[in-house]
Amino acid sequence: MGLFKNIFSSEKKETLDKGLEKSKTTFFNKLSKAVAGKSKVDDEVLDDLEEILVTSDVGVDTTLKIIERIEERVSRDKYLGTDELNKILREEIAGLLSETHVGEETEFNLPKVDGPYVIMVVGVNGVGKTTTIGKLAHQFKQKGLNVVLGAADTFRAAAIDQLEIWADRVDVPIVKQSMGSDPASVAFDTLESAVSTNADVVIIDTAGRLHNKVNLMNELTKVKRVMQKVIPEAPHDVLLILDGSTGQNAFEQAKQFTAATEVSSLAVTKLDGTAKGGVVIGISDQFQIPVKYIGVGEGIEDLQVFNKFEFVDSFFS
Repeated sequence: MGLFKNIFSSEKKETLDKGLEKSKTTFFNKLSKAVAGKSKVDDEVLDDLEEILVTSDVGVDTTLKIIERIEERVSRDKYLGTDELNKILREEIAGLLSETHVGEETEFNLPKVDGPYVIMVVGVNGVGKTTTIGKLAHQFKQKGLNVVLGAADTFRAAAIDQLEIWADRVDVPIVKQSMGSDPASVAFDTLESAVSTNADVVIIDTAGRLHNKVNLMNELTKVKRVMQKVIPEAPHDVLLILDGSTGQNAFEQAKQFTAATEVSSLAVTKLDGTAKGGVVIGISDQFQIPVKYIGVGEGIEDLQVFNKFEFVDSFFS
């Protein structure tokens, strides 16, 4: 299979294929109409393809990069048949994603650090933040790691309750305080607990208020500063959760959060319920921040490590 060798288990690949079904069907219905009756990739086909990619939430800037790459191939090869377009798209988009994603990670692995590895999770309410934390905790525990959760979203009582439900379900300890407590204090207590119990991974939930609120961003800065009193390198990863079904709104959230705090990785959720799966390609390219995880179903196992080759293969197969 060359570039697109199958490195997922067949079960994971089937879940990914199924999760991207709506996005894929919508995209190829549009593409089929665009190339109907045409035998070669010409300017008209490229114009139609550009519109299809933009309306598939790939984003304007990323779409222009993809079209430019294909134009270069048309110019170089002189003749490209429309029957080759699918293969060309797969190759060029995988190439584009390779500039952000190095390697072919398929497992829930973490870098070795001195003490617990700390993940601070950010994102607005409703994007699947707490669910993603729970599923992440499950995956890390499955790998034999000791996980501790920190309920630093003290703005909503429901957020603490939801995280506690996940902690019980996955059977991992949770550190919490009452609603309205200082989030930085919760984070501090969580890291102290993790260090004293020799935990391997700490996942800190943070408040998910509107992404344009300056006080929220100041709060995140304070949480990071206080955590560093316990573990100087913390957090090792700032994971931004985005709802893939919101399309262009996810771009806006990514823009706001990356401008306000040092986001180091992304998770895109709810891809199974939307035709906007192209947003993963655009966000990955535009922000030059690796998409680390994707949510392709509601089951506890349906959070997957994002692999560029498998994603593109599922999208364009």
